[in-house]
Amino acid sequence: MTVQPIRLFGDPVLRTRAAEVADFDKELRGLVADLWETMEDKGGAGLAAPQLGVGLRVFTYHCDGFEGHLVNPTFDVVGEEMQDGPEGCLSIPGMSWDCRRHLHVVAKGWNMHGEPVEIEGSELLARCIQHETDHLDGVMFLDRLDAQTRKEAMKAIREAEWFAGAVPTIKQSPHSLFGGGR
Repeated sequence: MTVQPIRLFGDPVLRTRAAEVADFDKELRGLVADLWETMEDKGGAGLAAPQLGVGLRVFTYHCDGFEGHLVNPTFDVVGEEMQDGPEGCLSIPGMSWDCRRHLHVVAKGWNMHGEPVEIEGSELLARCIQHETDHLDGVMFLDRLDAQTRKEAMKAIREAEWFAGAVPTIKQSPHSLFGGGR
């Protein structure tokens, strides 16, 4: 149960689909605790296991008055309404861009004890659920930006101090949750 270093954009683990959790054991509970403590320490609205270098389908969240974690999450979109709004990521520190997301979602998964969980989210919570689930699929929110904004974002990232020395060979897909703003 300690604050862990966050993997930054350029790390291949952020572009790799995470594996399903099979064992709801002490190690999983430790991972959830580390995710929670790291997310809280960094002021994030959510944090996915790959951001700590762990390739498992787990994330924590704390936004819009809701907090918790989901193991092996899936979500369904409710309605056709979309939202545009600022989105950031702890793996892309200090930066955010407007990103289009579904306005309402219902997420299902399990807690760290293997009990079923369902969360209905709108606005920021819906954005968080989509962002963190994307992380578990190896997708980053940059992939969800329009082409011009993505180009501007990539330029800003390349110029960022924290990016110096990061892995330069990143495969970009045309399709990515969350850093700041509770």
